[in-house]
Amino acid sequence: MKNSPPFLSVKDHSVSGETFDLNRNSEHGFLETTPQPSNEKLPDYYQSEDYISHTDSKRNLFEKAYHYIRKIALNQKLKLINSLNSEDKNILDVGCGTGDFLLVAQQNGWSVSGIEPNEQARQIANKKTNNSVYEIEKLLEFKENSFDVITLWHVLEHLPNLDDQVTVFKKLLKPSGVLIVAVPNYKSYDAKHYKEFWAAYDVPRHLWHFCEESIASLFSKVEMKVVKINPMWFDAFYVSLLSEKYKSGKMNFIKGFLIGVVSNFTAITSKEVSSLIYVIKNE
Repeated sequence: MKNSPPFLSVKDHSVSGETFDLNRNSEHGFLETTPQPSNEKLPDYYQSEDYISHTDSKRNLFEKAYHYIRKIALNQKLKLINSLNSEDKNILDVGCGTGDFLLVAQQNGWSVSGIEPNEQARQIANKKTNNSVYEIEKLLEFKENSFDVITLWHVLEHLPNLDDQVTVFKKLLKPSGVLIVAVPNYKSYDAKHYKEFWAAYDVPRHLWHFCEESIASLFSKVEMKVVKINPMWFDAFYVSLLSEKYKSGKMNFIKGFLIGVVSNFTAITSKEVSSLIYVIKNE
């Protein structure tokens, strides 16, 4: 029996220039980056000064715009976790980058912990949060039922051994706890428009590529349910600008902005926003 052709073949535009296939997972419906780098080699694909979530740099207009939008997004994230009315307000942010979200949460009465594999980003985050950020091995050392909220802001797509990770998050949450997962949506207008140039594929750093149905299927396996979905409207603009750079070799702000507008306008009816936030609870 012949193997099915890949959903898409995508180039690593940021670091290696290598090409990877995206294949559909038959169980859950997400796309898998193939081949996937080994755990030992994967960090090499993050070795770039342009990997913006690992630095606080503002070297150019694009990075300045990113940090301005991130500030707005931080306020929206804070509003979301505050709406959960968690009694003890213990939060774990997995893949916390340089710690800006943890800092905002800490300043608003949350007891914070973070996980960040990248040493440079972790050092920056620890200066902001009084050494509350740890290496990834710490994830298995926390006690069960430790957290009211666990957040993964554009992180789940980076994690190897996906089924194992999902099981760990469920164990670390209190029975009434909430898991918040933000990921790109490969069924969005901007994904379909840019195809292999869509920046949110970001292979091979993104090992998995999700849609609404695949997230629901993945977490139902551990008896968790998506109870709410929020749009991330700004992502369509950021991703479209970067996609324009990959497609044409230059940052076409006007065209990227227009595609972002069209993507968001289309999503008003389709609900297929460039990135989505999933609020997930135990069934």
